[in-house]
Amino acid sequence: MRNRLKALWIVRAALLLSVASATAAPQQRGQQAPQNASNTEFEILPIRNNVYMLAGDGGNIALSIGPDGVLMVDAGTLANSERLLATIQQLQRQLATNGLQSWNFAAETRSNLPRMISPPAPPKPIRYIINTSLDPDHSGGNEKLSQAGATITGGNVAGNIADAAQGASIIAHENVLLRMTNAQAPFRSLPTDTYHMDTMKLSHFFNGEGILILHQPSAHTDGDSLVYFRGSDVIAAGDIFRTDSYPVIDVERGGNIQGVIDGLNRILDLSIAEFRTEGGTMVIPGHGRLCDSADVAYYRDMVTIIRDRIQDMIKKGMTLQQIKAAKPTKDYDPRYGKNTGPWTTDMFVEAVYQSLIQKK
Repeated sequence: MRNRLKALWIVRAALLLSVASATAAPQQRGQQAPQNASNTEFEILPIRNNVYMLAGDGGNIALSIGPDGVLMVDAGTLANSERLLATIQQLQRQLATNGLQSWNFAAETRSNLPRMISPPAPPKPIRYIINTSLDPDHSGGNEKLSQAGATITGGNVAGNIADAAQGASIIAHENVLLRMTNAQAPFRSLPTDTYHMDTMKLSHFFNGEGILILHQPSAHTDGDSLVYFRGSDVIAAGDIFRTDSYPVIDVERGGNIQGVIDGLNRILDLSIAEFRTEGGTMVIPGHGRLCDSADVAYYRDMVTIIRDRIQDMIKKGMTLQQIKAAKPTKDYDPRYGKNTGPWTTDMFVEAVYQSLIQKK
């Protein structure tokens, strides 16, 4: 039975991955690619229940797709927004077709069930976009994807929202709205719903489960959010946790090394392992592969060790240049270090240094 379930999972994953290749190169079908768009192939990984991870150019995206519509955690880059929207719509059609085929198969094997011959109902639109931070690779697609969706509403506010041509709700911590407004981001890309407390809950179940949004102060920035799919037991971590580099700490926007460690510990507090920290709660990092609590724990230990090393060097009176020369990250550099690109090892060491100096 276990081998059969494993085989079914592999087939399902392969089928869904075909959605990415079907939408990866629209110009081959005579369509014009959006301006400044990259030739990104999005990879789709089914995680649990209605929750999927979508990886491509920019940050990872968590999707909840079901009878209530689509909820997205992060919106990718502006350049890939058209391609991302096409991938989501194709995935919805694929899931609807799979459901119809499964229903018809059941009807054929049971004589008392009539065979369904009508096509499935059209997929529901994008309802919510949750931004884990204000970074362009997480919020750049807000405007395009929001306008393709629709807000869930009713009562005496429905007419007002319809008049405003409101698309999907964009949810973020209020610091994200403040910083995007100060940066003069396009109006349609701004969050439409913000929260300022420690947590925010969606007011109702979405696709059969409760969704909890948690603010993690002064981590990657001062507006970071974790998103917890409680029924599926999946956490979207944003850039508090990533597997492809050292954590990005944006000191100018309120980021802090201790906040990153606190955020990683919070993920571990929410997680329950299946056995010896393996399996169980799944964690979608801001960048990199799908993880479990063991991966988060190893990453937390690495960040904590580097923080302690640099803190000890500061206590000894070493300057930033002396600390960099001492290479406090040397044993982890083969895995996480980078000498080029938007976030290098030197930049990480300097951010940790600045965080600890500010704390003093």
